[in-house]
Amino acid sequence: MGLQDKLNRLKESSKAKMPKEALEIMHRATDDLKNSGILDRTVKVGQKAPDFTLANTENQEVNLYALLAKRPVVLSWYRGKW
Repeated sequence: MGLQDKLNRLKESSKAKMPKEALEIMHRATDDLKNSGILDRTVKVGQKAPDFTLANTENQEVNLYALLAKRPVVLSWYRGKW
């Protein structure tokens, strides 16, 4: 089973466990983002990501291109505060 299949299964499993109201809020927020035009300004599959430096979860600065020089990198973005 490929990664996309696993992600799709996880998504469907999560939907089944969520309260209907929470799911509606998430869908509405997703639609709002799509309608905002933000997707027109994102890096597309296959494009080179711009270099950047950000703090990691331990508040240490990390640089994308420095990490890529050592090994593959997986980026995970969180919108909002946790």
